[in-house]
Amino acid sequence: MKLKDKVAVVTGGNRGIGKAIALKLAQEGASVAICGTNEATLKEAALEIEKLGVKSFQLKVDVSKGPEVELFVKAVLEAFGKVDILVNNAGITKDNLLLRMSEQEWDDVLNINLKSAFLMTKYFIKPMMKARQGKIINITSVVGVRGNAGQANYAASKAGMIGLTKTTAREFSSRNITCNAIAPGFIQTDMTHALGDEAKEALLKEIPLGFLGETSDIANVAAFFASDDSRYITGQVVCVDGGMVI
Repeated sequence: MKLKDKVAVVTGGNRGIGKAIALKLAQEGASVAICGTNEATLKEAALEIEKLGVKSFQLKVDVSKGPEVELFVKAVLEAFGKVDILVNNAGITKDNLLLRMSEQEWDDVLNINLKSAFLMTKYFIKPMMKARQGKIINITSVVGVRGNAGQANYAASKAGMIGLTKTTAREFSSRNITCNAIAPGFIQTDMTHALGDEAKEALLKEIPLGFLGETSDIANVAAFFASDDSRYITGQVVCVDGGMVI
């Protein structure tokens, strides 16, 4: 229970990696607020969080819209009175080759993946500054480190999150606020489940450890960054990728 009496916020906490992180933080004793765009899965995830013996809060939010983010921040503070941990996890993909990529595909991915992290950090960091403590965790990707054909928008958004992480760490370290990033590799999610056998075999050849990661692998690192165990670490990017980026 390393996070007992803490309050955590996880964007996109209703499915996949975000949900795994939300549940892990709850297991460690934190009350957890989540947001997403699917009300049904938000309610389901909130119930799972509460079954772990902590409080939950959920709200449908378009994380790329400043006014909606401000309302979410206000609602979380009204519900819990503070925020100790922010996990910027919300993200989408709209893959295409660069020459075929539309402006809309570019804008949608950059707004949801990168702009949302900026907005959430901008508004949630204010109560952290008043408390003179906080933990911010950005979920980027190995694609943001090494690039990937057909994902110019996604790779740019995730590389941008790395720059945002390092800048946030520099700007707010004097207030005892740390900011670190986790770069997942290929993780077993709905997206990878849909891949054919040939595609999976090709992926495995890129992974020195020889197997896909699980959402719990990311959640465990997030829990470490959210706890006092990481108190002397800030501005870092940890690749959880089975060795893809060495």
